[in-house]
Amino acid sequence: MQRFLPLIMVLAMFLLFYVMMTDENRNPNEIQSVKIGKPVPDFTLPGLEAGEAALSTADLKTGEPILVNFFASWCVPCRAEHDSLMALSEKHGIRIIGIAYKDTPDRALGFLDELGNPFARTAADQSGRIAIDWGVTGVPETFVVSGDGTITYRHWGPIVGDGMQAQVLPALEAAK
Repeated sequence: MQRFLPLIMVLAMFLLFYVMMTDENRNPNEIQSVKIGKPVPDFTLPGLEAGEAALSTADLKTGEPILVNFFASWCVPCRAEHDSLMALSEKHGIRIIGIAYKDTPDRALGFLDELGNPFARTAADQSGRIAIDWGVTGVPETFVVSGDGTITYRHWGPIVGDGMQAQVLPALEAAK
């Protein structure tokens, strides 16, 4: 039996690689989120605008699904997805919370003034600590949060092309 052990190991590795290569739902460039199905992390962030109320975990437990988008003014893919966020907000009536990641409030507000503001509320995560708690690996990242505050979906990267119709809108519908 011992002499067949190397052959068994090679066959097992081949089977593993075959399954990974043929999985249609697997994106090898995407890091899977461990936050799916878990409650939103506890946090409190200052509002992006002067005088804006702080944003906290309780603000995400609205009874309706919402999107939480981590963005930055210095992020080129964030500019690419901005039209999609505007469409989600204006055409689809989706409530979106924007969290400026490692950005100054002045620059983030300038970004929103230039491109339009799709966000119902905004907050500033200047240190990036809250993004780490959410499992953000880079901006932009967008999360669907169910009405009870559970993260049900994460969209890694910009929402462009058919990403809104094929992934984000169905995830929002499933979170209802």
